[in-house]
Amino acid sequence: MGHVQDRWWKEVGKDERGRPLRVKTDLFGKGLRYKVRYLDPNGQERSKSFPDRQKGAAEAFLHEVETDKNKGTYLDPTAGRIIFQRFAEKWLDAQTFAESTREGVEGRLAKHVYPHFGDMELRAIGPATIQAWGRRLQQHGLAETYRRTLFANVSGIFTAAVDDERLRRNLCVGKSVTRPRGEYPKVVPWPAERVHAVRGELGERYRITVDLGAGCGLRQGEVIGLSADQVDFGNRVVQIIRQVKIVRSRLVFGPPKHGKSREVPLPDSVAGALRDHIHRFEPLAVTLPWQEPDGEPVTVRLLVWTRERGAVNRNFFNHHVWKPALRRAGVPVPRRAEGFHALRHFYASVLLDGGESIKALSEYLGHADPGFTLRTYTHLMPSSSERTRRAVDSVFRAVDPEHAEGPESPPKDEDSGPPTAC
Repeated sequence: MGHVQDRWWKEVGKDERGRPLRVKTDLFGKGLRYKVRYLDPNGQERSKSFPDRQKGAAEAFLHEVETDKNKGTYLDPTAGRIIFQRFAEKWLDAQTFAESTREGVEGRLAKHVYPHFGDMELRAIGPATIQAWGRRLQQHGLAETYRRTLFANVSGIFTAAVDDERLRRNLCVGKSVTRPRGEYPKVVPWPAERVHAVRGELGERYRITVDLGAGCGLRQGEVIGLSADQVDFGNRVVQIIRQVKIVRSRLVFGPPKHGKSREVPLPDSVAGALRDHIHRFEPLAVTLPWQEPDGEPVTVRLLVWTRERGAVNRNFFNHHVWKPALRRAGVPVPRRAEGFHALRHFYASVLLDGGESIKALSEYLGHADPGFTLRTYTHLMPSSSERTRRAVDSVFRAVDPEHAEGPESPPKDEDSGPPTAC
């Protein structure tokens, strides 16, 4: 059991009535008066000092410590003294995600988090600090979806601090903290005319990228990293096993997003475009490191390569090839929504309009969770109301012919044609 020490006075005996006799110590009037001494769960002596006239606070602290020890919730008061940036850097170094993801998180923390409270101790950061930081991000005009990503990164760091017994709770989930909702805007797929227009404005070397993006749903890095042996013309499938990424400003090969390889159906139209492209531009053997700039060298025969006979850098492609093609195709001010990813949205809309299931679409797109696919594209799914009417009508009419033409049924329009497929 701990105790509260009075550093200014010491007891030297008792008077005739049994009351303690006290005298001033050499420390009288110097420093903080009360020192709480106690043993932590590991048996190590700890202490904390309080100023004059705060003996009650010192006793309350001691009571809290003993209660936490009994409950198993004790935290070392010195554990939270570590600077946020130092702890965050240790947390980031221990993560197992892809190096390109690590680089992105590192950049976001350096630009939008460390300048605000990176030099504060963990124990000094409170919910009010996080709320004020979120407000400043909003005032700087950052998109809500981007702010949500920042909050997720910081929340992950605080969760690690809680697990390491440096904090009692994750400060990002406090009731007074408003977390960005970050709802993504609804996807508006390109019309087929725009897809064909953009394809037509690309040079012959890069037109195949549109065929693979809009016709097979490949990500840009997957298109750039596609090799000849991944295309199985006989079984009419494309195997997605790699992509080209940028890590520390270097091009590297890596597995597809989420590390998820997959097979995608190869439509005849895309197969024809691939055969024509291979005839014009023979696949080129390109060597890049795997995953990291100092990773093991890997050589593959890429289908898409530059005039300089190398792998395509997506930053160069987007700025010098894609955006100029968009402008020539009638998009005067290309935005993020008109990026290469728009081709995947077009692919998804075509499949859903054709009646493909969300589960199959999710597999073809390489999503980690079909629920994400559903949330992203549910508004593009054909309406089921007419299908429901037809299904119920067919059952009732089969049992009771009188339901065939009820008194409130609208007259048939012989010229209306078959119902819309969904």
